[in-house]
Amino acid sequence: MRKDAEEYHRKCLLGNASSEAITLEMADSNLENILARLEQSDTNTTHFSENWTQGRSAFGGISAAFAVTGMRKLLDSTPPLRSLMVSFIAPLPAGQVRVDSKIQRQGKNVTQCSAEVIADSVVCLQAMAVFGNPREAFRAPSLIKADPIPREKGIPFSTHENSLPRFLQYFEGCWVGGGIPFSGDYKPYLKMWVRHKSKLTDFPTEKIVTLADIPPPVVLSHFEKPPVPASSLSWSLEFVVPPESIDCEWFYLEFEVEAAADGYTQQSGKIFDESGRLCALTRQCMAYFG
Repeated sequence: MRKDAEEYHRKCLLGNASSEAITLEMADSNLENILARLEQSDTNTTHFSENWTQGRSAFGGISAAFAVTGMRKLLDSTPPLRSLMVSFIAPLPAGQVRVDSKIQRQGKNVTQCSAEVIADSVVCLQAMAVFGNPREAFRAPSLIKADPIPREKGIPFSTHENSLPRFLQYFEGCWVGGGIPFSGDYKPYLKMWVRHKSKLTDFPTEKIVTLADIPPPVVLSHFEKPPVPASSLSWSLEFVVPPESIDCEWFYLEFEVEAAADGYTQQSGKIFDESGRLCALTRQCMAYFG
């Protein structure tokens, strides 16, 4: 797929893009292609299609993945991502984006980086990340383990496709407990299974970053019909195990509402692999207009 993207880019430079509309759509919609362009770009740019948007802006997971890719490019070696903090500043429109990244401090084991995702000269997202090499240390056994409802008993995304954002077409998944937007059946939690339709073999960190932002504000299940505009304001993601060591396609997500008032909601979540092992912890502050 990377070769397809490179061939499209070459033809654009030659002025032959008009005969490559299908290739354009593929190159701007396949997540691995989009990230590969950014990883290989001397100007730290890439572009993506409207299929990755929700409302006026890109899906937050892909926006954060741009920042992660940009920061990883700065590192001679690639220690695992341990923590990611994101502020969604402005809508990120489809089209070309640039990532400006910087190493803030590099120690023996831990490197801290920052990044800005920019479109049309506007800073749309700011991120801070902590990358850390593993060290010999005390290992406490995790007390958190999932016992999810089997996927076969869930409600597939496809059954609610008319009320879901278009970027979900690139994922396969199902709800297995609460949280379906605009169901009119509010519960303070959400449980789902999800996986990428593409492999993302070369982007194990971005693979999980994008998955972790799929759950919508759980509070949207209170409403009976769209539209109820909502967007993330800030997001933190902490990896419990190095993303490079997570070898599975399906992930199980559990999220819960901790508060919702005055048009803002706070929710936290856990991301598990197929075996029920805890992989990452997440927390978001979101705004909604209902």
